[in-house]
Amino acid sequence: MEVSVVRNGFGAFRSRIESPALAAIADHWAQVRGDGSMPGWSDLRPSALAPYLTRIWSFKYDRASGEFTARLAGNRIMLGFNNSFRGTPLRDLHPAHVFEKVQSNMTRLVQGPCFYRGTGRLFRIGDYVAEGERIVLPLATDGNQCDEAIGAADYPAPPLAYHQKPVELLHGVEEWFPLSDG
Repeated sequence: MEVSVVRNGFGAFRSRIESPALAAIADHWAQVRGDGSMPGWSDLRPSALAPYLTRIWSFKYDRASGEFTARLAGNRIMLGFNNSFRGTPLRDLHPAHVFEKVQSNMTRLVQGPCFYRGTGRLFRIGDYVAEGERIVLPLATDGNQCDEAIGAADYPAPPLAYHQKPVELLHGVEEWFPLSDG
């Protein structure tokens, strides 16, 4: 895994996104942001995200416990989990070695708050490794204090033989972008 820290905010983050679908999600986030530093879940418009819902996921963050709980997972995301994981704690979705990395990344994102972009190896299903692009954006109910993360990934669909098999998240090249452009 390679980690890169970029010193500019949303503009730099957005300029690095290659996938048209992920760019549209990021653009919608920026559009509904309003005067706050981040939009909240209720600011997002389902009609704007509808074409991309199959690749979107979201987790609520509890600052007191440091725990993440699934809010939403699109159909492409759910394939490896065999069902919706709405309401499931993050720790119950992954083996310990994967959970530690995902928990660390999600915590970094919400506590920053910041933006995340990952490219290269995204996940493994058996001997199949999917490559593509992943983004994660912060959300804040009050517009200022991050309490949720929304993410999406773009990758070629795995062959049918791999559907409904366990997924192991992978991390290729990671880029982190501060929320502000300063």
